[in-house]
Amino acid sequence: MTRLIFASLMLACCMLGTVPTPALAQPESFARMLEPVMPAVVNISTMQKVKQPGGMFPPFDFGPNGGVDPQMEELLRQFQQRFGGPMGDETAREVTSLGSGFIISAQGHVVTNSHVIDKASEITVVLSDNTRLPATLVGQDPQTDLALLKVKSDRPLPYVQFGSSDALKVGDWVVAVGNPFGLGGSVSAGIVSARGRNINAGPFDDFIQTDAAINRGNSGGPLFNAEGEVVGINSAIFSPTGGSVGIGFAVPSDMAKPIIEQLRQYGRTHRGWLGVKIQEVSEEIANSLGLKEQAGALVLEISPKSPAMGVLQVGDIIQRFDGKPVREMRQLPRMVAETKIGRKVMVDVWRKGRSVSLPVTLGELPHDGKLARKTLDTSEPEATPGASILGMNLATITQATRQQFGLPAQAEGLLVLEIRRSGQAAKNGILPGDVIREVNQQSVRTVEAFKQALAAAKKAGKKFALLQVQRRDGMLFVTVPVE
Repeated sequence: MTRLIFASLMLACCMLGTVPTPALAQPESFARMLEPVMPAVVNISTMQKVKQPGGMFPPFDFGPNGGVDPQMEELLRQFQQRFGGPMGDETAREVTSLGSGFIISAQGHVVTNSHVIDKASEITVVLSDNTRLPATLVGQDPQTDLALLKVKSDRPLPYVQFGSSDALKVGDWVVAVGNPFGLGGSVSAGIVSARGRNINAGPFDDFIQTDAAINRGNSGGPLFNAEGEVVGINSAIFSPTGGSVGIGFAVPSDMAKPIIEQLRQYGRTHRGWLGVKIQEVSEEIANSLGLKEQAGALVLEISPKSPAMGVLQVGDIIQRFDGKPVREMRQLPRMVAETKIGRKVMVDVWRKGRSVSLPVTLGELPHDGKLARKTLDTSEPEATPGASILGMNLATITQATRQQFGLPAQAEGLLVLEIRRSGQAAKNGILPGDVIREVNQQSVRTVEAFKQALAAAKKAGKKFALLQVQRRDGMLFVTVPVE
């Protein structure tokens, strides 16, 4: 009897342990949500004039997007040149392309991608009932791939509302609507696969990743949440085949809203500007500087006449900006850009072994988004005797070496004459012609000073030393082992 009771208890425990977790209910249909918002989703048709060589062959048009196959054009051009076909003068022709967009106001403001309308000579917005309206470009922001158009209509236009992308969670349902391959009013559903994706599309990458099918022509269309609010603007896909493989990317609505409002008011963006060129903090860099965690943004260069000039220093690790932690380097550009111009903020940096808080008043990012860069115009070094350390042949910079290698007057440090391919320096990215300015944030002018700096790092228990390197295309930091 005891055994029977024990067995019954064991069976009950096993049954309790294997009760499945209730699955979240899937929506039976998105029809009710889509019905009021679909009329506000539009097709974008653009015309672009391009030049082509004249000749006996007419222009070729491939596919529903009106794309021209560049390989075919090149083959035709070579054929005409080789076999004497009439090339004629260069002529202009019109190329059409298709994309998507959505109306955000009763006044006819339409949001789409910057790349959809870039260099277009004519833009047409096609409504869901096939009404065609000529559009004017209000403004565009290539750095976030956003553009704002304006159309006029003799009747009220339907429009949609933005929701909060910050409220999205991985696994939430989303719906993409657009004009894939010229098939207008196409709907696909999926979930949020990831957030905060960096796909190297620009300095402010923070994409929503979704497995909702997104294809060519979907660009600029809305990504809706389950409540029918726009939480993203479909912008890019990852696809080895050219079609959807379940990896699409959308610009988050909370990033897009202030940019679109600036485009509406000013025709361009107004972003905060700090004026630094930065580098990611690797595990080796963190170790070399005595940081407990791998985080922050390493200052490589400071732009002349920028807000950071005279406040920050090359080699600083920016750990917090305006009270917000900088976990990854790529977070900082967006933090700065979204801060009001003229505002004074506190920037916390790690400088030479201690934390320092510094006040900085932000300026306005130059409209082209480019930062000033220093250049080092070095000639390719010849094989010249020097001291060999970590597989590098180093030489002190003197007046003679400045003249011999064409170094600018401000170049100071040790010149890398040669690199042994199997050496540690080569493995860590140092190149012939580099000038090593600092080791662990201490200036080095002689080979002996370089050796002493490595020995001091080793004595301090560090596995790596941080080198500040000046190269012809700018400044960078490289780590080398001290063992």
